[in-house]
Amino acid sequence: MSPRRVTLADVAKIAGVSPTTASLALSGRGRELRISQDVEQRVLKAAAELQYRPNIVSVGLRTGTTRTIGFVSDTVATSRLAGDMIKGALEAARERGFMLFIGETEGDAELERLLLQAMHDRQVDGIILAAMYTRTIRVPKGMAVAPAVLLNALPKQPSPLPSVIPDEIEAGRVAARALLDAGHREGIHLIGAGPGRRNVPAGGSVAAVERLIGIREVLAEAGVKPAGGHVTPDWQPEYGLAATRALLQKERPRALICFNDRLALGAYQALDDFGLKVPADVSVVSFDDHPIASWMRPQLTTVALPHYELGRKAVDVLFTEIGRDREDDGGEGEVHRVPMPIRLRESVASPGA
Repeated sequence: MSPRRVTLADVAKIAGVSPTTASLALSGRGRELRISQDVEQRVLKAAAELQYRPNIVSVGLRTGTTRTIGFVSDTVATSRLAGDMIKGALEAARERGFMLFIGETEGDAELERLLLQAMHDRQVDGIILAAMYTRTIRVPKGMAVAPAVLLNALPKQPSPLPSVIPDEIEAGRVAARALLDAGHREGIHLIGAGPGRRNVPAGGSVAAVERLIGIREVLAEAGVKPAGGHVTPDWQPEYGLAATRALLQKERPRALICFNDRLALGAYQALDDFGLKVPADVSVVSFDDHPIASWMRPQLTTVALPHYELGRKAVDVLFTEIGRDREDDGGEGEVHRVPMPIRLRESVASPGA
């Protein structure tokens, strides 16, 4: 038989006070309501001796808060790379004394609806709706009935919900500057998208569009034009290999901007097949800071996706939403961009190195 749960009445009896007085003392409102320090200390001592734990459900009903946050995602929880978003959110929530309820949909719209409903039924104080990769989404009906934030996602239609996304435009600028700072002005090719603004993979990836905007902006300011762009069906190593091979059969580039580290891995292999060395013959810069970036030889210079910081920022923004007046929700939600730091390694050198 399991032991009986210690109740507030048990604490009150040991402390020699009424249950109401015990409740007020444990809530931290004792001094406010003129409960003496001696009484307050007796209640706290009794609670500690009995290992009393308050009933969270009843506390929630009384205070209007359950001190919980719902985190609903597509495949973030099972992704090794994007999982740091959950770690960041967990730690930011724990620092505020909140718990995170995590649910994963695997892209199933009906399961997403049921999970969100379950979160609302449990009266969570707010919800974070997250995507593994940055994309536009249809905001589920009913999302705005409680404080909510979109993480790594933007709404397809106007929505009052705020969004937290990586600053992909600035990331594109940073990647281009890394090559310019090394002295590159000619022979810069893009692998994965470009060179025109509309030359992006099917599906209109937010990362592809925004990284390309940043790259083009910085190169144009320096009076430099990309020597070419090579759109790929997907951003996997085999497509980076194929695109770079096709390029090398026509000309020799001086530098490559690969739109993610997996493409860069394929590009490395193609360069090696043609007897070219990184960075002595061709400099390479990329995005994401996937673990493979530091495994590659030479180690890859890449602009990191700040997954942990994204998760923390989402919780920060959600608490702002929880604390504000929700009557005026007619406008569009603010977009919060989290900086993407560059990891300077060994794959970029001056053209004459």
